[in-house]
Order: sequence, then structure tokens, then C-alpha cells
Amino acid sequence: MNMKLTATFTLLFLLMGTATSFAASSLPTTWKPVEGKILSIFAKDVNPRNPHPEYPRPQLVRKQWVNLNGFWDYAVTGENDGQPESFDGQILVPFAIESALSGVGKRVGPDNRLWYKRTFTVPADWQGKRIRLNFGAVDWDSTVFVNGKEIGNHKGGYNPFTYDITDALTESGEQTLVVSVWDPTDHRGGTQPRGKQHSNPHGIWYTPVTGIWQTVWIEPVAETYIQKIKAVPNLEDNTITFNFEIPGLQDGDQVEAVVTSATTQSRAIVIRSQRVQQIAREKGDACTPLVVNIRNPRLWTPETPFLYDVKLLVLRDGRPVDTVDSYFAMRDIKLGKDEQGITRILLNGKFVFIHGPLDQGWWPDGLYTAPTDKALEYDVIRTKDFGFNMLRKHVKTEPSRFYYHCDRLGVLVCQDMPNGDRHIRPDEPDIERTPESEAQYRAELKEMILSLDNHPSIVVWVPFNEGWGQFKTGEIVDYCRELDSTRLINSVSGWADRGVGDMHTVHAYPGPGMPPPSENRAIILGEYGGLGMPIEGHLWQADRNWGYQSFEEREALFKRYEQLNRALHPMIAKGLSAAVYTQTTDVEIEVNGLMTYDRAVDKFDVRRLRASNNSLRFAPPTIKTIIPAAREEASVWKYTTEAPADDWNQADFDDSGWKEGESGFGTRTTPNTTVRTEWNTDDIWIRKTVELDAAAVRNINQLVLNLYHDEDCEIYVNGVQVFTAKGHVSNYTVKDMDLTNLRMALKAGENTIAIHCKQTSGGQYIDAGIQQVIPPVNTGRRLW
Repeated sequence: MNMKLTATFTLLFLLMGTATSFAASSLPTTWKPVEGKILSIFAKDVNPRNPHPEYPRPQLVRKQWVNLNGFWDYAVTGENDGQPESFDGQILVPFAIESALSGVGKRVGPDNRLWYKRTFTVPADWQGKRIRLNFGAVDWDSTVFVNGKEIGNHKGGYNPFTYDITDALTESGEQTLVVSVWDPTDHRGGTQPRGKQHSNPHGIWYTPVTGIWQTVWIEPVAETYIQKIKAVPNLEDNTITFNFEIPGLQDGDQVEAVVTSATTQSRAIVIRSQRVQQIAREKGDACTPLVVNIRNPRLWTPETPFLYDVKLLVLRDGRPVDTVDSYFAMRDIKLGKDEQGITRILLNGKFVFIHGPLDQGWWPDGLYTAPTDKALEYDVIRTKDFGFNMLRKHVKTEPSRFYYHCDRLGVLVCQDMPNGDRHIRPDEPDIERTPESEAQYRAELKEMILSLDNHPSIVVWVPFNEGWGQFKTGEIVDYCRELDSTRLINSVSGWADRGVGDMHTVHAYPGPGMPPPSENRAIILGEYGGLGMPIEGHLWQADRNWGYQSFEEREALFKRYEQLNRALHPMIAKGLSAAVYTQTTDVEIEVNGLMTYDRAVDKFDVRRLRASNNSLRFAPPTIKTIIPAAREEASVWKYTTEAPADDWNQADFDDSGWKEGESGFGTRTTPNTTVRTEWNTDDIWIRKTVELDAAAVRNINQLVLNLYHDEDCEIYVNGVQVFTAKGHVSNYTVKDMDLTNLRMALKAGENTIAIHCKQTSGGQYIDAGIQQVIPPVNTGRRLW
């Protein structure tokens, strides 16, 4: 894996944590994770006296800071009770109270309130500075008190927030910090963005997370200080523009940027410092963006994730009043046409097929919080090891350090907004939120984008997933563009597409599938796969685990994954720009992971998995259509909805009394379908004769189905069953046929294809195309 450096040796030293960590005054004599569930392989590395000691904000680094992670007093009271006189015990911050690593493992619920308390001291050499109290994330409604004075209230479970606590501090000695948290999760209307949390975990819904779940720290700043940076590269003129938020500016203040380059080779994070080279130095008025020319820029890609270091200063009368260290990348992400005129996602002006896992970021011991920074980094490293170049961060945000690892290791990120409020079906209109629900969604969406928009790895914002809380879709796309015009917007991943945003996305399980090409939007497979395999000894619970398609041993699992990639490959040539495989790890009762939930077991041989994924970079196979799917072209079939004679599937059956109709057959409200003939009864039987040449019969292993079945279907060739499936899919998927039976049935010349589909509830649809997938001549030349 080709890694490039991200920071100077000094900056990396800072990021690895140079500040003192002040734990609560009374430490427990013993601490251990709560028993009852599996632990990750990183649980043993948790240092309860100094958890997550690394500097939490890698893009805005200050040398002086104090980490407030560690043991805090905690209490659970009634929702409307005031601060308790006594506390129930101690909790290890930054792990949510429900987690094993908190040392508590207790549910709070909507009728109760969680209280935290600890003391800290301010270093003497911070005199004369403003003291900022920073929270990485607190779920959900938090109120902060310092020395008995209420400092502020914040509603939002996923984003950082900061308070100036200077005026509440005493001149010396211990300071008392109290945090009160209320978290209704999905109760009382459940409109808050909450991701996959649920008060009754089941299926795709997981354990609720309450309270502090990211690092808490304090730092000193001047009256005038850099509060936010956004670096915007322009590859057309080789410049980087620094946009600042700087409170307390005075007339004549300037900003200065000193850009340097250092190279680090980091795999197990082994640091090798090389000579630092100054690339550029520029200063300008602090009230306007600062534009810096980067000569002969090295572009950031997943293969070469090169990052530039930068020191940023606020100058007054030529002297620095504030200094921070940061980094940036020269890269852009846009839509454009490829050589065939297909609308694609372009990275640095070139099409790169974006392929990676759905990454939910859950941990069996820490829930939302990784046990250590090494654990946080591990999932990113494995994503690269598996041969992917992207991950979709699913309905959750992560600490800034996660995206820092993506930045320096070279993983593109499609970032979801956590969902909330009620869901809609694919055929329903957008929901109407209450004013309170809409305001909260917009506030948290804004916080998410503005807190993460300086990370070069993030290339796509995803405001909605599968109709979860989907409302005013067009307005929200515009709102995202207003907040950040430098990235692409995937308005909704799957389900209810509204024709807006930069992408048209479908979900297909197990898939793969794709929407038809679009003139102005890239087409995306937002979720597919979900191949499940439970591994005994590594399960959240012993039974009732599930996957979209289940396997009992690794070889069968890999072969099915290979089938998915073989089906995915020609879709890239047809216009597919990205695909998201479900998923990085198992999560609670879901066993769809590439790894087990505890990260102890890779379910695939890593070498073979990487080779399979890398094969998608080469020329795709040639697709010869034998029977077109309805979405590609109308195809006439004979059909009946009345039960035929037993020999209905034989080649010599007399179907002259059957009707004729164009595929596909179904109801028009069934999602992602092309209905040309209405079918609304319980059963349908369809037949078609097709001519095959000797080459197709000779290479029957190249024949595949392009199939959409809702629900149960069985397919015959000349009276021999070659495919059967139960249940339904939600999009066209490529399926292999039974080669033994197909070899016995198929012949050169005329062949009869006969299909029976049975409907029980919900939408209904049947359509089947047949394709010959002819392997390419491998020249060894990568296309991306």
C-alpha cells in the first residue's frame, strides 16, 4: 500500500498527544469493561487513566491543551431533576454510558437525565489567555456548568462544539465542570438525528448511545485567534485559497501561510522524518481569503495521498498573535463527461471508479467510540488492504482523527447525514416535518458540513438515506451547496430519487444493480452485497443473526463475492461511477461484515479479496445481449395469469392461446422498474423463444441473467429448471444460472425461456434479460 506523509515530524508529535491528561481527583481502584458482550481486539489497549490521549483536532493544532478524558463522576436522575447531591459512581470518558468501556453499561432512556462531574486545573502559564472548553460530541441535549455557572446548551449528537469559559473560572485552584445530558433517542416523536440508534435494538437498529462519546479538552487562545480554516484548491491555476474565521480582528491585521512538504512512510505508523522543504510563503489582509500559489503541485489521490503541511499565523504589527498547524491537499472532485460522453465522477479531472464498503463505525465495546486511536485507524487501513479506495460513512459522523487517517492513508469518503424523524416508502412523497424537526435537522446538517469541510478525503455529502426523514429534497440539496460548493451532493442514497443533486443512486441486495444512465448526474450503486457469515465466538449474540444472503464457510462466501464483482465489472463500462458494498464489519446482530464485529477475523482471504477488487480497474468484459431487459429495450413475451398445464415450460408447449405483452410485467408503483405490461394478480407465467448461435452454447459459463423478481420466481430453459429464487429484490441484479442444468438443456438454434413468478404482498414485477459476458483480452493496462 502506497502511503504518503501528512505532517512534519513536529506536527505528528503534537498529534500523537503531548498534553497532560488530567483525570478526576478520585480514581477507581479497579476498572474493567462491563461483561456480557464480546470485546474488540483493541479493548486490551485502553488506558483508563489516559484514554484517547491524541490531539483531537489534527487540522487546527495548538501546542498547549489539556485533555479532560478519564474518570468523571456520573449520576442518573429523573429528567426534570436538578443537579444531584451525590453521584452513582465513576464513568470513563469518552465512552457512552451504555458501552462496556465506560465501566457502567447502563441505559438512561427518555425519562431520565445523565449527569457528569469532574474537576480540573488551568496551567499557570495560561494566564491572560481566553480558555476554550471543547467537546468532540455529546449525544444529545447537553447543558454545561463551570463552577456552578451555566455556560451553554447544545442540541446535537454528532458534532463538535466549544464554549469560552474564561469568565466562569476562579483565579487559581480546582475548577468544577458539570455536564447534564438528556437523550430521548426515538421516543416522543423521535425527530432528532440519531442514526441507527434505537430504544429497542433489533435488525438494522442498534444500542442507543447517550452522553459524551468523543474527547473533551481545554485550550488557551488569544483575544484574536483562528477559529476555523477551509482550504480550497484550484487545479486550474495551481493555487490554494485559505478561508478563515478569526474573531477579534483589528484593522491592519494580516494572515500568513508557510507551506512545507515532508515525506513520511507510515504503515504500522513507523515515522521516518525527511528534510522539510518550504514550498510557498504568502501573507495578506486577515479580512480576505489568502491565495497561495503551489508550483508543480503533487495531486492527492487514493494511490498517492500527498498532503502539504502549513503553518498559519495571525500577525499584528508584524508579530504573531496566534499560530496553528494544519495541512491540505491539492485535489478536486467534479462531474464531467468521459470519452464515451457518459456523465462520471471525476477526481482531478479523471474518472476513477469509486468502490468501497458501507462503514457504520460501531464497536462492540465502545459503541460509537473506538477503543483507541489505533482502532479508529485500523478500519481505514483494512479498507485499503481489501482493495477499496472509498468508504461510505453511514448515518454517523466520526471524530476528526478518523478523517485525518482517511486523508493521510488515501481513502475517499462519502459522508452521510445521520437520519431522524419518520421514514417513507420509495413510492411515497417527502415527509412534512414539524418546524422544530426541520430546524434541528438543518442545524445539525450545517454543523456536520462546517466541522468536516476541510478534510480532503471527503468528496460527497449524503443528506438522506433510503427515505429516512427525507423532506424538501431539492431545498436541502441547495442548502448543502450553499454550505459547501466544493463537493458533490448525493441527494438521497437509494429509494425515493427526486431528480436533484449530482447523482442518481439505487440500492440492490445482493445485487449488483444500476439505474439507467443520466445526462446530468452520475449513476451510483449506493448499497449492494450484504453477504453474511456468522463466526462462532465473535458474535454479539449467539443466535438470530442475519445477513442479506448467508453462508457457512469462507470459500462459498468468496465465490459469491467474486460473482458480484463479475457482474459489477461491465456496469462500469455502461456508466456506473461508484459502488458501496455492505459492509466493513458485522454490527450487533448483522453479520454482513468483511470483518467480525470485534475485528478479530477477516472473513475473506485478504490477498484474494484485494485481487478481485483490483480486477475492476482493468478493461471490462464485452456484453452481448441475447434477451434485453425492459429498461434497455422492449421485448415481447407470451404470458398468462391463469394456471397453465403442467408442461407449460416445455419447448413444444402450445402457447397460442396466451396473450402477448412487452416486458416488464408488474405494477407501476414498484420501485426501479420499467412496467410495460400491467400484472396485478397473484401469479404470472411468461415464455419466449430465442435464437442462440453455437459460440454462445459452447461458452454457457458466460451466460447470465439480468433479473428483477418481486417475488418468488423459477426459470426454465427448454423445460429444465436453471434458476430459482425466493423473496424479492428492489432492482435489477445479475444472476448466474445452474450450469449443469443449463448445459443439459441449451442447444444451438431455438430455445424456449419460461418463467413463473408468484406474488404475495406489496409491489410486484418480473423481468429477465439474458446476456453473454465475454471476457476481455487482458493487456495489463489499468483504466483507473
